[in-house]
Amino acid sequence: MDIPITIPFVDLNLQHLPIQNQLQQAIQAVIEQGDFVLGKALSDFEAAFATASGTKYGIGVASGTDAIALGLQACNIDAGDEVILPANTFVATLIGVLRTGAKPILVDCDPHTALIDLEAAAKAITAKTKALIPVHLYGQMVSPKQLLDLADTYKILIFEDAAQAHLAEREGYRAGSVGIAAAFSFYPSKNLGAFGDGGILLTQNQDVAEKMVRLRNYGASRKYFHTEIGTNSRLDTIQAAVLHQKLPYLQNWNRDRLTIAQHYDTELAPLATQGIIPIQNHSAQGHVYHLYVIRICESCPVNRSVIQEELTAMGIQTGIHYPIPCHLQPGFSDLGYQKGDFPHAEMLANQILSLPMYPGLSHSQIQKVTDAIARILKVNSPTESLLFAQREDGETREGGRLGGQTRQGRKQTTNNH
Repeated sequence: MDIPITIPFVDLNLQHLPIQNQLQQAIQAVIEQGDFVLGKALSDFEAAFATASGTKYGIGVASGTDAIALGLQACNIDAGDEVILPANTFVATLIGVLRTGAKPILVDCDPHTALIDLEAAAKAITAKTKALIPVHLYGQMVSPKQLLDLADTYKILIFEDAAQAHLAEREGYRAGSVGIAAAFSFYPSKNLGAFGDGGILLTQNQDVAEKMVRLRNYGASRKYFHTEIGTNSRLDTIQAAVLHQKLPYLQNWNRDRLTIAQHYDTELAPLATQGIIPIQNHSAQGHVYHLYVIRICESCPVNRSVIQEELTAMGIQTGIHYPIPCHLQPGFSDLGYQKGDFPHAEMLANQILSLPMYPGLSHSQIQKVTDAIARILKVNSPTESLLFAQREDGETREGGRLGGQTRQGRKQTTNNH
């Protein structure tokens, strides 16, 4: 029997329903105009998002992955170059590098923020290093000042993966305004999401912008005149129209996310002694919390899989971002990395759990999530009464959900998602 969802991981209706008429009117305007590809609504949105992010140029493409891959090509990253990126990221970052023909050089992350370890990145720089990709993970930027110091010291390019960091801020910079270019995703669940896939490249550099415009449109500088090998990757005009209507609300949605995260921090603080530790915020008010992620540390008496299963049984959805680091994904085994190469990334993959996070999530819902975690920890603790032992005994005999776990739900090796 399906368990009813009481608190979803994401609820887009809370954003869309109040502006449904605006969205429908914007879509209808494109239908009536008929400029479905590279239309006016696209150019309007590109300019608006670039301005909001503190940059000059925006070039919309079909996905965040294409924004990375084509964006790196627009920055003249090519075969023979080395590009440094974190092992702790979604595979799209790595795929984007591989599509250029460059060699990806993975480095570990900071275990407290989950962001790229810039000291490790500096040690990985060689004469072949052309660029560094800081991934602004979960809505938090990598330190712009440290990035710019690194770029100046070693004369390398900074190319931001800002797929999860729309309008994030740190040290006086907005995501997308630090490096030579930045890639964003408009996947529906992002802080600024389309009604399907979409992405954009932002840049201050006119040459990069002009090359990106060609690359997304078959390498054409004008119709039927192709100066390089490009592809077909254009943000649909209808998607741009939707995004443009949502953009004015983004800052308030981001503020709501920050408030929700602060409530989580407060409610979860008493559980720190039991190994429940949120990923740290080093960006103060600039963190836009695309995801709210906790660590279930070694000191926690309960296995992550048990916590996730129990929350699911209570109708609370969660996620893991990400359960397998890039270097351990079987599709990239030819890169030559092995288990143990990036211990912090591997540790986080076994510890992290993403809790419900979206604008409109109420304080009472947050309390239900955190109270549920507290109850799971208490019920499964060694000092609890016979209640759990009786329940587990019954469920084990009946082939229930907890069959195969130890009596106190202690950690076992798992790769659950």
